Parts: sequence; C-alpha cells; structure tokens
Amino acid sequence: MVVPAGVAYNAAISRCSRAGLHPRALALLHEMRARGHHADEYTLPPALNSAALLRLPADALHCLLLRAGLAAHLHVANALVDAYAKLSRHGAARAVFDEMPRRDVVTWTSLLTGLARSRSHDPALRVYRDMVAAGVGPDEFAVAAALSSCAGATALELGRSVHAAAIRLALDPFLSVGNSLVSMYAKTGSLGEAKRVFDAMRVRCDPITWTALIVGYAQNGRGRESLEIYAEMVRSGCRPDYVTFIGLLFACSHAGLVDAGRAHFRSMQADHGIAPGPDHYACMVDLLGRAGRLDEAMDLLNRSTTRLDATVWKALLAACRTHRNAELAEHAAGMVWRLDPTDAVPYVMLSNLYSRAGRWGDVARVRTSMKARGITKEPGCSWVAANGVTHLFYVEDRGHPRAAEIYRKVEEMTERIRGQGYVADTAWALQDEGPEGREKGLAHHSERLAVAFGLLAVPAGAPIRVFKNLRVCGDCHAAIKMVAQAYGREIVLRDANCFHHMKDGACSCGDYW
Repeated sequence: MVVPAGVAYNAAISRCSRAGLHPRALALLHEMRARGHHADEYTLPPALNSAALLRLPADALHCLLLRAGLAAHLHVANALVDAYAKLSRHGAARAVFDEMPRRDVVTWTSLLTGLARSRSHDPALRVYRDMVAAGVGPDEFAVAAALSSCAGATALELGRSVHAAAIRLALDPFLSVGNSLVSMYAKTGSLGEAKRVFDAMRVRCDPITWTALIVGYAQNGRGRESLEIYAEMVRSGCRPDYVTFIGLLFACSHAGLVDAGRAHFRSMQADHGIAPGPDHYACMVDLLGRAGRLDEAMDLLNRSTTRLDATVWKALLAACRTHRNAELAEHAAGMVWRLDPTDAVPYVMLSNLYSRAGRWGDVARVRTSMKARGITKEPGCSWVAANGVTHLFYVEDRGHPRAAEIYRKVEEMTERIRGQGYVADTAWALQDEGPEGREKGLAHHSERLAVAFGLLAVPAGAPIRVFKNLRVCGDCHAAIKMVAQAYGREIVLRDANCFHHMKDGACSCGDYW
C-alpha cells in the first residue's frame, strides 16, 4: 500500500469495529503492535468500542493510551468513558470523566447512556441535571437515555421537563426520542400523553414505537385496546418483533383473554417466524394460570422445546398461589431453586400460600429454611411524590416527619371505607396472630401509608400517584379502591405487575391482576 502502514491499520480497525467484526478489530490491533506500529488517537477509540462490546476488560487499552500520552485527548477519553460505561464499570467511567480537562456533549452522553442502560436511573438523572447546569445542550441520544431513566425512576415531572427541552432543541422528531417519550409516559401511568406523542410522530415504521404503546396500554389495564393497536400496526405494514409479542401476551393475560392469547402465541411462529422464548412462555403460563387452567399451563411447559428460565416457573408459582394449589406450587418452587438456589421469591410465595391456608407450621418451616440459607427477601416499599419531593414508606413505617398525621389519616380512611362495607381480608396478612393484629398489620402496609400521605399532601384535583416495588396485596387493592371513591380522588397505583387507575370505586385492572 502507498499509505503508511499505521494509517492502513487504523482504517481497517475502524471499519471492522463499525461492521461489528470486533474480534477481527482487536486482532488487527495486536498485529499492528507486533509489527512495531504505535497505536494513536485514531486506533484506540474503535478498539475500545470493540473490547467493550465483547465484554472484555478495557484496562489494558487504558494503560496503552496512558503510555501513549493520550489521556487528555478528548476523542480518546470519550471512547474510554463510553467503554467503561458499556461494561457497567460506572466508578471507572466516572473517574475518567472527572479527570478530563475538557468535556463535550459526547462525554456527558456516554456516561448518561451507560448509567441508563444498566438501570442506574437516579445517578443517570443526576448526570443529566449536571449536564444541563453545565450549559451543555443534550443531543437526541442523551434525551432518549434521560427519558429511559425517567421511566425507570418513575420521575414523571422530570420526564415532562426533558420532553420540553427536546421540543425546545428540536429533538422531538428523532425516532429514538419519540419512542422514549411514548415509553416514559406509558411507564409512569400517563397514557393520554403517551398516545398524544404517538399520534404526533411523523414516522411510525419502527416496531419499537408500536410495541411501547401496546405494552403501555396493557400495563395500564387496557388490554383490549392493546390488541386493537396491534391490529392497526399490522395494517400499517410494520412487522411485529419478539418484544411485540411479549406485550401482546401480557395484554391478553391481564385482560383475561385466553383465546386471543393462544391465537397470538401460535401466530408468532406460524405467521411471523418468531420462535417463542422464555418470556413468551412466562406470559402464557400467567395467562392460563390466572384463568385457573393450571393443567393446561403445565402441559404447555412439558411440550416446550425452549430452555425455560426461572421467570417461567415463578409465573406458574404465582398462579398456584392464587388458586391455592400447594402441590404444584412446591414443584414450581423446586424448579426455580434448581435454576437459582438463592432466589427468595419461591420462599415468599410458598409462605404466602401456606399462611392463607392457615398452615402455620409450613410457614415456620419455610422461614426457618430461608434464614438458615442466609436468603433475605426484598422489603416491600411504596413511594409518592409531592411538591417535587419523593416520600418513601415501608410497612409499619413511623420514620416520616409527619408520621402522626399519616397514621391518623390511615385510621380515618379505614373508618370511612368501613362505612361503605369494607371488611379486611385477613387471609392476606402473613403473621400468625389474632384477627385484630392482622387487620392492623394490613392497614399499615406501605401502599396505604403512601396513599394517606398523598391525601394530606397532593392538591385536590390532582391524581395521587403511588408506586410500589412489589405486587399490591388483594386487601390493599380493595381498600385503596374504596378510598378513591370515599374521598373523590383518582389514585394511580403502580405495582410490580401493572398500573391500577382507581376512581369512583372501580379499577382499570378490572380486579384482575
């Protein structure tokens, strides 16, 4: 070649990295150095990208660029921040970021997207705020990542602020931004805003766009409308993908549409050539399990040629808990433990099933086994935002500055809904204690404390938005639905399963979740 060898190697390494030929890119780097050519500011960025995408440590390349005196080179340092962020080594990414004498929008975006991708949503949003405060205008990638973290952190108001910034910077026409907006509004329970963004999008040829809306409607208790959106998607010529069918089956499950779910499960492979994966089987088990068709669910799993993961068996276990089938629940729990012996979910679900059946000896046995193996369950918590501040509550929580007011409001709520016919379903209480103690324990669940605070702090006329990290119990669901009617408020409760829009004594889930 008539060009210098170093230039030729740089071009080849860059092209291989862009084409996804990452092992070849790194092999060329090794060959280049073996022949005595030095890596420079054009060599290292694509090599770092390839190493990160292959999940290889970036430390050796980091040392190489330090020896080459390139640590302060903006393009190289940006690639290093991006590589560490892609590898979820956020401490290393932040350390490089903090040492950079100069940063540009790529620097900030690399750190932000890495945090958002690994679901470190609160740190990602802090980076976004710092970026704006530093006077750096976000690009479409930064806006999409910030919106993704707003969805993950259920930060609706900040999400609206990011949306306003996107409009101001003329970034809203970008497909990635539109998709992220639809997803953010849907995942924070603002379905009307999600639909308005979707309707305003000029281009809707991407299955991600449609899938975000399909899943959003399903999660917000409007499964039948999810199916209508899917039909519109097919008519538009946009082909569904693997994730689209997860959303469809989820919609069928939460709307109790067994026949439609079966049809879509068959259609995904027969009509679209998409082989069902563990996520699809989990949705089908959930669909059949909710309908009480446990034998059919088990038959489906026995006929499956897909390698099933713990999610599938946990879906079966949840159905067994609902229908109080202890024998099949024990089998499902055993399958989960075979795949992940440290998973706390089977212990919690079995304990819940046994307690509802009054089998306190089995409850004690499960808890003893759990403790002996050093396994701890995730504590249930709920949070609600008021005046820009998020307030977090745990069961029997008295650490809030307004705890006395909150507990008085809980008592008031309970008395008011008793007048409407509320009777506590103490089968949902896990403690083996007297009826009065079990009823009081239910009244002090974290979601009820959050609702009580919402009644005190959220202005009348505004929805009270409560979020819970676990599934809401049946008694709290019934009680909060009645509270919404008794106080003339709209309460939006998002649990680990779906959104519950409660108003006028009814819930969007149709009491089927």
